[in-house]
Amino acid sequence: MSTMTPELLMLALSVVLGFVHIIVSACATTRQYGSRWNLSARDAPMPPLDVVAGRLQRALHNFLETFPLFAVAVLIADAINRHGWLSLWGSQIYFYARVIYLPVYAAGLPVVRTIVWSVATLGIVMVLIDVF
Repeated sequence: MSTMTPELLMLALSVVLGFVHIIVSACATTRQYGSRWNLSARDAPMPPLDVVAGRLQRALHNFLETFPLFAVAVLIADAINRHGWLSLWGSQIYFYARVIYLPVYAAGLPVVRTIVWSVATLGIVMVLIDVF
């Protein structure tokens, strides 16, 4: 029986975090537009989202931009059995920075948000360095 590597655990937890992003964003959007809108085909144009719902939607889109890169890097590292300190720390840095990113973005902390995004991106780069 094989055990899950720490990198794969961070990948699995990042999938869960992706669902958290989706649910939080959907709840904020539905709170503004209503459940009828949520259950509809959503063909009618809607007014812009309020501040927090808009931030949550942008945070989700940002997560969806970085997550595939992280996932592929971790899966490549696992496939070629590269589990050095860079991939270990890089995967953890990515995950925990992305956990921090959601409330930071929702709170509207622009400089902190950019720093946290940069830290998460550094985590992906660290995994990639271990691959190469």
